[in-house]
Amino acid sequence: MEKFVFTISFALLIFVSKGQSFQSLDTIKAPAGFENIYSRPLYADSLASSFVIFIKQEVKAHKHITHTEHVYILEGDGEMTLGYKKFKVKKGDVVFIPKNTPHSLKTTSALPVKVVSLQSPMFDGRDRVFIE
Repeated sequence: MEKFVFTISFALLIFVSKGQSFQSLDTIKAPAGFENIYSRPLYADSLASSFVIFIKQEVKAHKHITHTEHVYILEGDGEMTLGYKKFKVKKGDVVFIPKNTPHSLKTTSALPVKVVSLQSPMFDGRDRVFIE
């Protein structure tokens, strides 16, 4: 009976933890010599996706037709444009970007800007529209 309870408990633990993940953001580094933007996927399903993104110079103005985005600044400083507003961003700042809202980021620090980007629904790149 003890073995049966252990087996059921172990199986339940596996079932409950499936799809969950843990990642220390401090340990994620960009590869040496990346050009301007390096993006590393963290997690994705049909409802959401997350990435760690490093920006050396800039993210050109664009919008997303079908999803919203939260950007959390982990390192570096920059100037963000969101719609018609420009503002400075720094470590600890969070920016919410509604769908269909033009946005861009220009790095102003010697250190690349490192962000966590959370997007819903899942981002697959097809709804990104660059703005001239």
